[in-house]
Amino acid sequence: MNIKALGIDTAKHVFELHGMDETGKTVLKKRLSREKLPAFIAQLPTCLIGIEACGGSHNWARKFKQLGHDVKLMNPQFVKPYVKSNKNDSHDAQAICEAVQRPTMRFVGIKNIEQQDIQAIHRIRERLVKQRSALVNQIRGLLAEYGVVIAQGIGHVRKRLPEILEDMTNELSDMGRQLFNDLLIQLYDADNKVEEYDIRVDVICKQNEICQRLIKLKGVGALTATALVASIGDASVFKNGREMAAFIGLVPKQRSSGGKQTLLGISKRGDRYLRCLLVHGARSVLTRAKNLPPKKAAWLKSLEERRGRNRTIVALANKNARVMWALMAKQESYKQD
Repeated sequence: MNIKALGIDTAKHVFELHGMDETGKTVLKKRLSREKLPAFIAQLPTCLIGIEACGGSHNWARKFKQLGHDVKLMNPQFVKPYVKSNKNDSHDAQAICEAVQRPTMRFVGIKNIEQQDIQAIHRIRERLVKQRSALVNQIRGLLAEYGVVIAQGIGHVRKRLPEILEDMTNELSDMGRQLFNDLLIQLYDADNKVEEYDIRVDVICKQNEICQRLIKLKGVGALTATALVASIGDASVFKNGREMAAFIGLVPKQRSSGGKQTLLGISKRGDRYLRCLLVHGARSVLTRAKNLPPKKAAWLKSLEERRGRNRTIVALANKNARVMWALMAKQESYKQD
């Protein structure tokens, strides 16, 4: 079979394949199970393989590249316009095959094992932090039922809950004290688990040359640097810093038509976790703006006076993203403003 491009619609058990030759004629339509797919791809001549970026796609991409094929991952929203008529697995595979051949198509970088390990650490840590926040909220909510109010913030709970358990003048019963003591122990355990993952992130950051360059930028710590390396890795897939900022969702969303430019709020596309880290880092920088170099501090102060605090934070996060692209793509060290 003279296959130029092959589109694969991945799933848990059944995979749909659609192949085209150089003229765009369909030469292959096939459905295979997960077990039979690697052997079938191995016997094919070298071709361009397109896959939607979804669960397990990076693993398949690495396997197919080892077999000598040129593999491209695409965002599913860019493939959707090529689906003809009703949606089914066969039509999806055909749309993937057509989309991967477009010269203007934007592709997703294939993650290696190290990147996926780092991303897994961040995902697990993020879940632990959310569970800890839920635990703190439950403690505050249950205490309020006993007439004991604690201010918002995990630090207030850590400080006040032991004092409340020792205070015999409140309305807590013996059973209530036992229950809240159990919750306090759970909170300590949650803190220890989060700290363990923080240590892992710090170790990875110290061992990674790219991360060491990134953390020299104000507002970028070990969490942000390792998350960016795990999410992007090779910054050369972006033409410039603005493209990477747009990928993270830190640029205005457009609704332009008829030559009239209409810019709305930021698009909030891409990795929400990474965007959250950049915004929080920018917020911490703005809070300590007096410690910045005079030129940068003056820029932030002027921008905050004209556009407000929140827009200034996002603008700084956008600028940091662009600087991080330059540090990664050009392999340069950060030069202080």
